[in-house]
Amino acid sequence: MGRWAGNVDQGSRVADKLVDNAVRHAKAFPIDGGVVTLRVFGFADTGDLAIEVDDALPRFPGFPQVANLSREVQGPPKGLWWVAHYRGRLSWDVKRDVTHTVIGKTVQALIPQTWDGVA
Repeated sequence: MGRWAGNVDQGSRVADKLVDNAVRHAKAFPIDGGVVTLRVFGFADTGDLAIEVDDALPRFPGFPQVANLSREVQGPPKGLWWVAHYRGRLSWDVKRDVTHTVIGKTVQALIPQTWDGVA
């Protein structure tokens, strides 16, 4: 994340919230005592930062409320609120193994490289 041209503190905060949500509200993969996976990468064409977390729960209860699909910042800052605050986009999809069996989900936050600071 250090080479991303955007605000690294913003990316770090969102990564923290995604991992925290996976640990608190989903479940870990049963590997080495429990694992959730974090991936962070950038898109050269848009400058967006993608932050992805995999967990072993194949659903996301209450996603429309959590994702704040209207992208309006509402209420005090908590959890995934930060994604909307930074004008990011939150999505999720089921995660499949090599046999195409559903084994969990991937939650992705896309954070834009630039942010006007206005919520």
